[in-house]
Amino acid sequence: MKSIFFLLFIFFIKLTTLYSQVEPSIKIALLKYRGGGDWYADPTALPNLIEFCNNNLGTNIHPEHDVVEAGSQDIFNYPFVHMTGHGNVVFSEQEALNLRRYLIGGGFLHVDDNYGMDPFVRPQMQKIFPELEMVELPFDYPIYHQKYKFPNGLPKIHEHDGKPPQGFGYIWEGRLVIFYTYETDLSDGWEDAEVHGNPEEIRLKALKMGANIIQYVFNR
Repeated sequence: MKSIFFLLFIFFIKLTTLYSQVEPSIKIALLKYRGGGDWYADPTALPNLIEFCNNNLGTNIHPEHDVVEAGSQDIFNYPFVHMTGHGNVVFSEQEALNLRRYLIGGGFLHVDDNYGMDPFVRPQMQKIFPELEMVELPFDYPIYHQKYKFPNGLPKIHEHDGKPPQGFGYIWEGRLVIFYTYETDLSDGWEDAEVHGNPEEIRLKALKMGANIIQYVFNR
């Protein structure tokens, strides 16, 4: 009887160990902000990007992302936070300071203008880093050359004003802490195919660029 219990105990330990190895160990988050803008836009975007990264990069990201508020201490639990929307964005002084501490402490914020966000989000990012300038990243910047190569920078997912897509950044002590994607609608390309009716080729470009961002952040 004792040996049976011992064997069952060993089996339980092995099963628990195996489960812990495959259980997703990382979560990423969507930023909730004030001001009236639709921070909740593109609801299928992050789940699809997570699935793509887990399947193609070998990452172990939980399939369900969290939502975190700009002023919450919970933000420090996430290595990657995504922000999007079409409209107004407002950070209080406390929220800007919280985001600053998060980013200086090792966090990363990806901001994707879903068309209409640009004039509102730029001054709010400047509130986080008043001493820094937002700079356009050159096409040879490492974020464009992870597993997937984008020698001409960001892919164009949706056309609005006839402008080229641009990738901007805030760089703190040599480290990219905010990546701002503009005139691309990148996260629209991560959404389910039927949402925007994008060709699969376009969706794949968007997902590959998103995977590059994730890989860049996780490999730093």
